[in-house]
Amino acid sequence: MKKGNIGVTTENIFPVIKKFLYSDHEIFLREMVSNAVDATQKLKTLAQKGDFKGDTGNLSVNITLDKEAKTLTISDRGIGMTAEEIDKYINQIAFSGVTDFLDKYKDEANAIIGHFGLGFYSSFMVSDRVDIITKSHVEGAQAVKWSCDGSPSFTLEEVDKAERGSDIVLHISDDCKEFLEKERIETLLNKYCKFMAVPVVFGKKTEWKDGKQVDTDEDNVINSVEPLWTKAPSTLKEEEYKEFYRTLYPMQDEPLFWIHLNVDFPFHLTGILYFPHVQNNLELQRNKIQLYCNQVFVTDQVEGIVPDFLTLLHGVIDSPDIPLNVSRSYLQSDANVKKISTYITKKVADRLQQIFKNDRADYEKKWDDLKLFIHYGMLSQEDFYDRAKDFALFKDVDGKYFTYEDYKTLIKGEQTDKDGNLVYLYATNKEDQYAYIANAQNKGYNVLLFDGQLDVPMVSMLEQKLEKSRFTRVDSDIVERLIVKDDAKKTELSEGERDNLSEVFRSQMPKIDMANFNVDIEALGEQASPVMITQNEYMRRMKEMSHFQPGMSFYGQMPDSYTVVLNADHKLVKSVLEDTEKATSESLKPVESELKGLQARLAALRQTQSAKKPEEVTQEEKDDVQNTEKAVNEQRDKKNQILAGYAADNSIVHQLIDLALLQNGMLKGEALDKFLKRSVDLIK
Repeated sequence: MKKGNIGVTTENIFPVIKKFLYSDHEIFLREMVSNAVDATQKLKTLAQKGDFKGDTGNLSVNITLDKEAKTLTISDRGIGMTAEEIDKYINQIAFSGVTDFLDKYKDEANAIIGHFGLGFYSSFMVSDRVDIITKSHVEGAQAVKWSCDGSPSFTLEEVDKAERGSDIVLHISDDCKEFLEKERIETLLNKYCKFMAVPVVFGKKTEWKDGKQVDTDEDNVINSVEPLWTKAPSTLKEEEYKEFYRTLYPMQDEPLFWIHLNVDFPFHLTGILYFPHVQNNLELQRNKIQLYCNQVFVTDQVEGIVPDFLTLLHGVIDSPDIPLNVSRSYLQSDANVKKISTYITKKVADRLQQIFKNDRADYEKKWDDLKLFIHYGMLSQEDFYDRAKDFALFKDVDGKYFTYEDYKTLIKGEQTDKDGNLVYLYATNKEDQYAYIANAQNKGYNVLLFDGQLDVPMVSMLEQKLEKSRFTRVDSDIVERLIVKDDAKKTELSEGERDNLSEVFRSQMPKIDMANFNVDIEALGEQASPVMITQNEYMRRMKEMSHFQPGMSFYGQMPDSYTVVLNADHKLVKSVLEDTEKATSESLKPVESELKGLQARLAALRQTQSAKKPEEVTQEEKDDVQNTEKAVNEQRDKKNQILAGYAADNSIVHQLIDLALLQNGMLKGEALDKFLKRSVDLIK
């Protein structure tokens, strides 16, 4: 028997491995099985070249669990090792600077293993002792057993072993008993080894018999599903792609379509990316791409490795140029990974362009499912926007689809304002905004439907990208002002009439949390609605954008700003104005007379003081202005109280306001009940 110390520059490597790799300790199984598969693949290669003349026989990798002995064994019938090879590959660890290592990689098992060639030593994360019982494939080789208890010392002795290959026996630590549970090991094997190139066997398949699960005679092959991405696309049928998708994602709907990636230069990459039904939820879709290195699972946390919008896709990416055992932060900065990321973005765009060109009708059917994905890409990747703008679509409220260029041509004639801007009208809800949509369509305008999760940020981006264009929600103004083609028609009302009419309606607007109402009067023609409520496009958009950009959160705290537009040409509004004058003229006369006098006095005082330097104005003069201002406000309040008192009993005013609120989905509860009862009374 030979004894010795492992060739490391410090004796505390194993405590370090134990302590600092603990968070990622499950990857030991991936490392052990990967080593066994590599050894098996090497034997296959030697046999193909004629350098191994013997019978290869069964080349499965077997994982065996012995709960009583507290061991987990990984066995292969690969090339095996001689005593000299163990000394070279196991006993000599090129390992330096434990201090640097602790500082840089203390939380990253993958990083440590990748940087220092410690794949085998990951076994000590979960083991008190590790034995290697191995016999080289070389004819006449002597089997040996290497054993190490987690300190730098080891033993190496000759043993009997009938067949070539290696058995790695892990004596599982008490604090890692989870790895003695069959379900845990099977879960990890399915996660990391599902597509490895050599059969990986873990026990026997089970069946339900006499009320319990019992073993059958059939091997439980973990990686029974072929890795479809390794095959040539020309050899595969549509159903095979769908079946493979069902294997990867058993609970998902069928994919819309897929891209088979296959590139040899300037790097190696294969894979299949599926387009799922993304619909309207970004967050539910992530982490469905599985990253592999030579069919060995690396990670499904691919943010930062592929562009963010591609994380909405499902599928597999496999590349030997992706380092297997490294941290995500290392992957994100790796030059090969960045090239791969750029390539995949291009391939995805090319595939979408191809589908659009080959069968536009089918592409339009799939647009509602693709839209969120494509919009996310356009918003987050400048180079993807440049490609996607040719196959991104607008959908109007009638369900018709247009490319950006098609739509520009369609609306250019009717929807260009007096300043030469092209105005894109859109709705976010066909039902809620029905009346506004109908008004716009009656004027010959087309209205787009923007009801997606990312449509608001898309609007802001497109206003920057599309020349001389602006987007306006169809309920953001009265239809006459949505696309201003000439100067607005002036009302014939005097200033006093405007003020009185505005106050009658303003005073009766409901008190709604986080909502402000302003009143405006326009001459809209006798056929237009008497009262409409619109919401300012800019402020509403800023509030909506605050959900996407934390830096704009202050907009989210601001109240909604609504404008109540009174149509001075409508007979009901004219009737309210006439009735207001009849009912309030006598009581308003003395107030208005006093108010005019006070306003004239205030104007004179201000004019006098404006001719003086600030330091020349006496305190008495300042007090005079202040007292006059106060008196003006008191008389104005009196006037408003008289108008509000009249309006409170005017059922037409309340009915018109409630109709406008109802049209905007803002009439609820008690107010809705009052409206219904009043409606019945008005019909009687």
